[in-house]
Amino acid sequence: MIHDYEQKLLQLIDDNIDSATDDELFAGGYLRGHISLAAADCEQQDIYDITQMQLKIKQSLQDAKSELSPSDYNIVLIQWQQLSI
Repeated sequence: MIHDYEQKLLQLIDDNIDSATDDELFAGGYLRGHISLAAADCEQQDIYDITQMQLKIKQSLQDAKSELSPSDYNIVLIQWQQLSI
């Protein structure tokens, strides 16, 4: 289930590549890493709940906040919110 959700999110990012702005391309690439790491972490911990995976991604983004400028962080959060609906 976690693997399927990961693939769904990554596919949503990929589906928008042709029409994405530079900011959206950046955010999508940035999110791919956080999504894949969260999925791997869930699988390693035998977590099968998508809500738990979403929380891991959200926490991972929060933990990495200092890596990005405030405007880039907002772009990433907006794209994450759109994906996680």
